[in-house]
Amino acid sequence: MKAFTKKGGYSTATALDYVSLENPIYTLSIELEARYEYVDGKSTGNIIAYSAWFVQEGTGPFKVKFENKIKLPAFLSPVTLEDLEAVVVNYTVYFRAKNIIPVS
Repeated sequence: MKAFTKKGGYSTATALDYVSLENPIYTLSIELEARYEYVDGKSTGNIIAYSAWFVQEGTGPFKVKFENKIKLPAFLSPVTLEDLEAVVVNYTVYFRAKNIIPVS
């Protein structure tokens, strides 16, 4: 069974527990989802990050957060997620990466 919560924040090792570097990763999103800052439970309207959905054979779809606005390739394009990291909190895995690199 995977960890309930892993200490130490985001790490590459945690990401590798859930996603294989040996198999291709495919884009599912056709546009980025903005993630907004919240203060006292209310949105400030400030975008703090972006996210997109991906899938890999043997995994369910997973969402990856990006600090900067990136360019998404076409639907189901094979990609590499640059500096992919993950953290586990309350049995939920959260991923983040720096960028997407299309695989030719």
